[in-house]
Amino acid sequence: MLRVHFSGLDLARVRIAARPDALWETVLSFHRLRDRRDDSTFGGWRSETRGRLNGETRLLAPLVPSRGYFPDFLTPAEGLLGMGEALAAVRETPAERLHAELGRLALAEGRPLPGWIRALADGETRSLGRLAGILQSYHDAAVAPYWHRVRSRIEADRAARGRALLDGGTDRLLASLPPMMRWRPPVLEADYPVDRDLHLGGRGLLLLPSYFCRRTPVTFHNPDLTPVLVYPVEHPVPRLTPPVPADRSLGRLVGQTRSAILHGIGVGCTTSELARRVDVSPASASQHATVLRDAGLLSTLRQGNAVLHTLTPLGAALLRGGAQSDGPSGR
Repeated sequence: MLRVHFSGLDLARVRIAARPDALWETVLSFHRLRDRRDDSTFGGWRSETRGRLNGETRLLAPLVPSRGYFPDFLTPAEGLLGMGEALAAVRETPAERLHAELGRLALAEGRPLPGWIRALADGETRSLGRLAGILQSYHDAAVAPYWHRVRSRIEADRAARGRALLDGGTDRLLASLPPMMRWRPPVLEADYPVDRDLHLGGRGLLLLPSYFCRRTPVTFHNPDLTPVLVYPVEHPVPRLTPPVPADRSLGRLVGQTRSAILHGIGVGCTTSELARRVDVSPASASQHATVLRDAGLLSTLRQGNAVLHTLTPLGAALLRGGAQSDGPSGR
C-alpha cells in the first residue's frame, strides 16, 4: 500500500495536470503492450501496435521491466509540454543521476544491463541520443496514432475531478479519485505493489490522469522529486455492437437541437443539467448525447449515480469552426 501524507499546505497545493504527459503515456503503454490481462480494453490497440514496431520492444525491455522499478529520469516534468521537450530533458539528464538510477535498476533486476545501457549509465552522450531515438520511435508507433483518444479520456477525467473540486474543495476532489485510492484525511491510501509512505512536506501533489495506467497508481521512486501521482482514467465498457460509421453519425448531427447540446455542454455537465440548459427532456438529452458520443464529439464518464458529459477535442474544434491538431505536442 502507498500512503501519501498531506499537511494543510499540501492540500492547498494539490493540482490536476492540464494535459496528458507524453512520456508517462509512452512508458506506461509499454507495460500494457506486454500485459495480456487487459484484452477487453487494450487488445485491439496491442495488436495494431505490434504490427508497427521494429525492434523497439527488445531495446526498451531492459529499461522498463514488466514489473517493479523503472528509472525516474524516463518521465521528466517536461512530458506535459510534449514529446520534443520531454526528450530534450531526457538528453540533458546529469551523468550522476543516470549512474544512480540505472545502478538501482541493475540491482533490482539482479542481472547485468546491456552494453549500450551500461554506457548510458556512464553518461555517454551517444547512448542518450540513442535512447531518445528509441523512445520517439516507440511513441510514434504505440501512442501518437491514439493521441486523440488519450486526450479525450483524460479531459473527461479532468472535468470530473474539477467538478468535485468546485463542489467540495480538495477534500471532495481526493475522495472522488478511482476506487483503488481511498481518502482518509490527512492520508491518501492507494493500492500499490510495495508498502511505502510518501510525505509531501508542503510541496503539494500533482494528480496526473493517465490513459495507459492500470489497476494501481504510479509515483516516482525518488521522494525528493516533485510529488506526482499518476492514476488510471476510467475506460468505457467495450461496445457489444459495432460502432456507428463516422459518416452516418456525423450526418445525423444536422439540426438545431444537437447544435444546442454541443454548446450547452460547456466545461462538463450531467444529463439532467444538459436537459435543463437545452430545454428538452432528460430522455431526449440522453439520446442526443449518445449520437454525439458515437460521432466522437463528446465523452461520457460515470460519476456516482450520474454521468458527466464533456466535449472531445474534435467536438471543441467543431464548435470553433476549425480543425484542431491531433498530435501529441501539447501546444
